[in-house]
Amino acid sequence: MESIRLNLPADRQLVKSLKVGDEVRLFGNIVTGRDAAHKYLVEQRPDSVRDILKGTFIYHCGPVVKKVGGGWGVVAAGPTTSIREEPYEAQVLEEYGLAGAIGKGGMGEKTLAGLVKTGSVYLHAVGGVATLLAQRMKRVVEVRMLEEFGTPEAFWVIEVEDFPALVTMDSHGDSLHRQVLEASRKRFDELLKQKG
Repeated sequence: MESIRLNLPADRQLVKSLKVGDEVRLFGNIVTGRDAAHKYLVEQRPDSVRDILKGTFIYHCGPVVKKVGGGWGVVAAGPTTSIREEPYEAQVLEEYGLAGAIGKGGMGEKTLAGLVKTGSVYLHAVGGVATLLAQRMKRVVEVRMLEEFGTPEAFWVIEVEDFPALVTMDSHGDSLHRQVLEASRKRFDELLKQKG
């Protein structure tokens, strides 16, 4: 299967056309955001970050960074578990005009409904290859809320090139995570019956 190139800020019609199972490659700026960032976005609704979020992806990641000259370099940037952002994600997607979220492990029904409503997608990034993913991060464009939140929780605006991800939740209401859970439950029930 050929990967779909997704330039950021994203073409919304292209994002809406994506389906579960599509492989994508991201080019442009993404923004990291974890628990503190999501809570802040929902509770404070700051205008100060709308410009960096609109049309791009929020990456559930606490990057490992180092000072390089007068700026920053990314050492490792693997995805963190996305379900922690379930209480916030649907509202964040709608409020800030995001193309979607990137993380690992998938998200729940509330976020899935938010993806359908906003025409957004959830992208699964491969866990366990944080340094390889960091190699796809060409430069740190800027960082916001560093002093307030600390390094892992700040909004890191990072230019990526050929960043690989898989669509596992789409704007059509499909979720690979739900499919796997349902198949696992079915198989589990079958095994219990055989034991009985």
